[in-house]
Amino acid sequence: MKVEIWSDVMCPFCYIGKRKFEQALEQFPGKGQVEVEWKSFQLNPEMKTEPSKTINEYLAEHKGISVAQAKQMNDRVTAMAAEVGLQYDFSKAVVANSFDAHRLSHFAKRHGRQDAMEERLFKAYFTEGKNTADRETLAALAVEVGLDEVEIRTMLSGSEFSDDVNRDIYEANQVGARGVPFFVFDNKYGVSGAQSTEVFLQVLNKASA
Repeated sequence: MKVEIWSDVMCPFCYIGKRKFEQALEQFPGKGQVEVEWKSFQLNPEMKTEPSKTINEYLAEHKGISVAQAKQMNDRVTAMAAEVGLQYDFSKAVVANSFDAHRLSHFAKRHGRQDAMEERLFKAYFTEGKNTADRETLAALAVEVGLDEVEIRTMLSGSEFSDDVNRDIYEANQVGARGVPFFVFDNKYGVSGAQSTEVFLQVLNKASA
């Protein structure tokens, strides 16, 4: 079975959805036969990387709300993340365009390390406050998951995998993914959002049947 997951590195619900899906997968009898492929999606393709701006300030501007309201929203998401064992720290999160991070994910896929790369990017963004648009940072994270530093730097300095990222975003539109995370099971069943572990397990069983 193939499960495709459209996601964005800066999407807090995507990391939560990843954990809930993984918990379902652990309970699924056929987990050894499940291939997971991560697909690129950008919540805000026009986002400018601005390390001097807080994520609460960005969210306030983006949604037309106060900074205090933005903080309340992020506090609620932090509590949701804690329920699945994730430690979010929005006070450190860097406002960063995710396009190069998506290119890196595609590079990692070529080398069989995509899931590990996605996990490392999420943790870097939500827990460690790293700038996931900075190419030095991306190269260091990729080395941590076992990828070749010289190859990574060469890839990041050019435009390789840009077409792959754009193709994923186009496909998201085709399959009806208006937001992320969006899961597609064997081209048959689509699941939108960070659903419960029980829902993911039901869909895994349905798709395998």
